[in-house]
Amino acid sequence: MSKEYIGKIQENRRHYASRHGYTTFFPNVTDYNFGDSPRSWALIPALRHALTVHPHSTYFFALSPHALIMNPSINLRSHILDKKKLESLMLKDKPVVPPDSVIKTFTNLKGDRIGLVLTQDGEGLCQGSFILKRGEWAKFFLDTWFDPLYRSYNFQKAEGHALEHIVQWHPTILTKLALVPQRLLNSYSVDISSRGGKDVMYKDGEFVVRLVGCELDQNRNCEKEFEPYYEKWKRSIEKGV
Repeated sequence: MSKEYIGKIQENRRHYASRHGYTTFFPNVTDYNFGDSPRSWALIPALRHALTVHPHSTYFFALSPHALIMNPSINLRSHILDKKKLESLMLKDKPVVPPDSVIKTFTNLKGDRIGLVLTQDGEGLCQGSFILKRGEWAKFFLDTWFDPLYRSYNFQKAEGHALEHIVQWHPTILTKLALVPQRLLNSYSVDISSRGGKDVMYKDGEFVVRLVGCELDQNRNCEKEFEPYYEKWKRSIEKGV
């Protein structure tokens, strides 16, 4: 990623954080040791680092660098995290990994007991945009996810498949999980039929647009795809949206 691209990403995050009284954390992949595993695994120690650096923060919003907060007026607490709101949004009795995982989300969870808010697309769980709640459970979850055994498995989707594994086979994790509708946190910029197609593509007014998979496709350019969304966001904040 170019310095200009990184600067625009950070500008977007700082603007949103300052508007709502949040703070930001910008980790560097080189700060973490994950051996020969793919760089994407850095997400997990970065979150553990954020928990340490910001000991008084309750919620941590992890967002891929290849994404843009498009509607800065949306407050995460009222949008998702309020107890009653979250309970109304939770996808209950839903296969954790689509389309037909035998492991399903619980039907009777309370909003104030949730530790992890995730979305899923047509292929599986989405770790490019999610919310983690501080606590001993969060540390346990991150340590389990980053277990060297899982990193040694060479999962096809690296930490993504590891996440799906632990959510399905560790009841302690499933009991703290809330799946919410994808477009609340994770609208896509492109039409990928296997991941939901046009039904999950970004529409004006939605919270986040994510350039899903742009860094993995040689026929795509993340920075070029980012630019029109960035320009649209800039125009909106100049108008005071």
